Amino acid sequence: MIIPPVLKDGDRVAIISPASTVKPEYIDGAVEFLRAEGFEPVVSRHAKGPASGSYASDMESRLGDFCEAWRDPSVRAVLCARGGYGSVHLLPHIDPEMLREDPKWLIGFSDISALHAMLSAAGVASIHGPMAKHLAEEDPEHYATRAMMRILREGLPVEYFAAPHPYNICGTAEGRIAGGNLAVINGLAATPFDVLNPDTPTILFIEDISEAIYAVERMLRRVIMSGAFRNIKGLVVGHFTEYRHPDANHPDMDSMISRLLKKNGINNIPVAFGFPAGHTADNLPLVCGAQARLEVTEDGVILSME
Repeated sequence: MIIPPVLKDGDRVAIISPASTVKPEYIDGAVEFLRAEGFEPVVSRHAKGPASGSYASDMESRLGDFCEAWRDPSVRAVLCARGGYGSVHLLPHIDPEMLREDPKWLIGFSDISALHAMLSAAGVASIHGPMAKHLAEEDPEHYATRAMMRILREGLPVEYFAAPHPYNICGTAEGRIAGGNLAVINGLAATPFDVLNPDTPTILFIEDISEAIYAVERMLRRVIMSGAFRNIKGLVVGHFTEYRHPDANHPDMDSMISRLLKKNGINNIPVAFGFPAGHTADNLPLVCGAQARLEVTEDGVILSME
């Protein structure tokens, strides 16, 4: 796995919108943030539209912005303005050799999990982390923001601590970080971009938004029935936000996931619930494709990446 090089003052950071439409003020706020951090922000031609239905622009324009940013040697990182839906349109049209020839950090989460899956398949690490809205609206000193800047400027290793959770399963595991938005990675199953490689020891990270409890259960059951847990050495459960709860079967999302794991005999790997990543401001950056160590104890969780 190729770890992109660190950034230095004056490096250019491209802002693209590979999926849904985004409020222009979020992009403008991200520009101000990046400039204050010492970088030179570059807003891609179609980042603010014109919109094509719910998409930031038509597929050809979104693809063109991505490829133009990646092929520009002066651009050292690519910040996705927003997720939503649409990144998957780009996947079949991006040459993995292009991604490897000039590796650079791609940053984003939610629907951007599709692009992370593509980069992992190409052998390039990427950052599941805050996007334009966060950078525009949150305090620049927010701990998730600072963590992302440390990765961009100093690279790996990094180490995080998370509070204990009543559903945690204690243990230690090592593997590569894979995952992201559960609905997105579930939709990539059995494709060249499936993040659950049965031959690679994996620490799986999952999060989602606006998914019903039963829908998340269905997706996780597919993962279990696929046999993927043979090589999933640890599980990090991030934020599941804006879901309807409780339902007739489960009081909340975490209890459903905990019960599902136990019912299927998945109690011999470390599991960390409530990890601060996902669709909230507390969205610690995770490096997709990085080698990681997950330690879950009664006192809390340590996740290190290198």
